[in-house]
Amino acid sequence: MSRKVLVLLAVCTLALGCAGKEVTRVDPDSTIDLSGKWNDADSRMVSEKMIAESLGHNWFVNHMDAGKGKPTVIVGTVRNKSSEHISPVTFIADIERAYVNSGRVRVVATAEEREEIRDERVDQGKYASDETIKKFGRENGADYMLIGTISSIIDREEGDEVRFYQVDLTLIDIETNEKVWIGQEKLKKFVGRGKYKG
Repeated sequence: MSRKVLVLLAVCTLALGCAGKEVTRVDPDSTIDLSGKWNDADSRMVSEKMIAESLGHNWFVNHMDAGKGKPTVIVGTVRNKSSEHISPVTFIADIERAYVNSGRVRVVATAEEREEIRDERVDQGKYASDETIKKFGRENGADYMLIGTISSIIDREEGDEVRFYQVDLTLIDIETNEKVWIGQEKLKKFVGRGKYKG
């Protein structure tokens, strides 16, 4: 077979293989659950619900009553202990967004982000004008650190499955190590061929 015929066959095969695919742009806030696995909608829903619960708790009232102004929070490690790949980075960003958008707390940069910012300050010290240099020693220290875990249990039977997720978050007073708030959110999904009758 000639080279031209082989190339033509390859192009035709590729074209036929791609012919049935359709891509549609959708609203990023819409809920689309194809696999039943943890997804962006779960991350957003759980983070918003948990942060709202956190801000309605006694730790926040006690902090404000002590006349300390808005509490400053750093979001630490959220470990994925589930049986699937879940990006803690996305969930942490959702948590930070929920805190910042509440307008009730200040959120400071993570350890990794601080290193990048400190490098920028060093660079400014060498190259920026005296009027615009940002000084060292003026960072806001966090009052509290939020840490947590995402866990899952999967139950399967004959093509049907139930996916159970549990998110545990703990807010810790950095000065005293006191756990001032512990939140837990559970999410259960049925993924199957027929409708679940529960």
